[in-house]
Amino acid sequence: MSQPAKKRARKAAGSTGSKASKGFTAEEREAMKARAQELKAEARASKSRAEGETQVLRAIAAMKEPDRALAKRIHAIVKASAPVLSPKTWYGMPAYAQDDKVVCFFQSAQKFNTRYATLGFSATARLDDGVMWPVAFALKELNAAEEARISALVNKAVG
Repeated sequence: MSQPAKKRARKAAGSTGSKASKGFTAEEREAMKARAQELKAEARASKSRAEGETQVLRAIAAMKEPDRALAKRIHAIVKASAPVLSPKTWYGMPAYAQDDKVVCFFQSAQKFNTRYATLGFSATARLDDGVMWPVAFALKELNAAEEARISALVNKAVG
């Protein structure tokens, strides 16, 4: 098929050519690109714990306050509460995995333009409690009570 014929076929089929997708925000596309890079890095070689730690600390350092302070504190709590978890990045955000499966993660409010940061748990986390239980928690600030609750949740998640 000649070039002009291909162009006409695309136009007739409603192709948008090089126009950007309107289905995802710029932040979501950036997160997906970060995740694709992470998957490629994991495929090349299994990451060591030290490499994961370095990536998480870089991701935290790139955040603006107050998210950076929250992420630093969450990182310390998870490391102390569940040393079995390996730090890694997931969609460009700090995450903690067991057997290469993410158990919990921190999501910056600023990255996705939301009003609060989030501490989330994946389906791998053993938080089951009856037929309905929370798997994500909004974070505005941390005090001793929230830190203790997070520690207990992380411990239960790795059960």
